Amino acid sequence: MRVFTEKLTDDGVTLTAYLPDYSEEMKHMAKRPTMLVIPGGAYMFCSDREAEPVAFAYNAYGYNAFVLRYSVGKGKAAFPRPLEDAELAMQTIIDNAQDWNVDTDRIAAIGFSAGGHLCAALATMGKIRPAAVVLGYPCILESISNILAEPIPSLDEKVDAKTSPAFIFHAAEDGCVPVEHSLAFSTALAKAGVPFELHVFEKGYHGFSVANNAVYDKQEHVDYQAHLRCWVDMSVRWLHQRFN
Repeated sequence: MRVFTEKLTDDGVTLTAYLPDYSEEMKHMAKRPTMLVIPGGAYMFCSDREAEPVAFAYNAYGYNAFVLRYSVGKGKAAFPRPLEDAELAMQTIIDNAQDWNVDTDRIAAIGFSAGGHLCAALATMGKIRPAAVVLGYPCILESISNILAEPIPSLDEKVDAKTSPAFIFHAAEDGCVPVEHSLAFSTALAKAGVPFELHVFEKGYHGFSVANNAVYDKQEHVDYQAHLRCWVDMSVRWLHQRFN
């Protein structure tokens, strides 16, 4: 596997690649589907728990993965600057597709919480939109701006027929980003005729990421692991349907 980091701007925006090696035994993987990973962190920081562990999860299914560390913090995260970072990441992946074994028709993006907002912004407003997006407990509505580094636009209002198809998952008892955010975005997708799949887990909490031992830091969350981690496999199966 090749692991390296590309500097996208002089202000700390980076793209870290996790690229499985090519093998003659797997010629069908000469060009791989690719996932752009956008961690959460309230636009104040980029969560490590939603970065490399997510990249590894999709690597296990044969994907290239790239983790975007975008503009965060008061002032720096003012919209649309993070969206410009995500657009630059998409363009960088496309520009290097030959060297990085990227199938440019199968570039998806995944975002969590505030990173889910950025991912959904890329899907609805981006100059270069992913073929599909995966949104984990995403911030969608501007009403949640009070807990973020900077105000955000409501993205359910930005959905149109050109919006990327979406796989969305959330916990009904999320006490940080209410499930209404995912419901609002799903409703907008339905009205626009955009394909989507929504999974609302009855039990869970905010920030469960890939829901395994690599990301859990509280013993009381261990019981949720088997219940929540199935979203990874479900998202891959959904993406396979979209890409084939």
